Amino acid sequence: MEYIGGGELFEKIAQQKNQVFSEEMARGYMRKLFGALHHMHSQKVVHRDIKPENIMLASNDELKLIDFGLSKRQDGNKKLKTIAGTPYYMAPEVLEGLYDSKCDTWSLGVLLYVFMSGYLPFQGDNRNDVFYKI
Repeated sequence: MEYIGGGELFEKIAQQKNQVFSEEMARGYMRKLFGALHHMHSQKVVHRDIKPENIMLASNDELKLIDFGLSKRQDGNKKLKTIAGTPYYMAPEVLEGLYDSKCDTWSLGVLLYVFMSGYLPFQGDNRNDVFYKI
């Protein structure tokens, strides 16, 4: 197994002033993450739990997507039904129980929001509040 010594992307966000990335840094990270998504989805793999804690920083700011424990291989155009993932990053379709690989794109959109604002777009006092807002 490869050793990745740069820590979680979550830690990198927390270290930034106001927990916000510059547009240039956010753009670079998003380009790399969308490249990873493109590769995964071309192999019919849906991650289903993309969040800063599941992205590691390697040498020279390279990103590594980790924790495929909730991932699922999508069979053709058949929709996935199991509600899985971290609530703050879940797409509405996941909550409805009928979704595809686009749920990962939603999660990256939430991540971009965090990069640029320093906070999550959907917050609440409990899981149901967050789900309602999503």
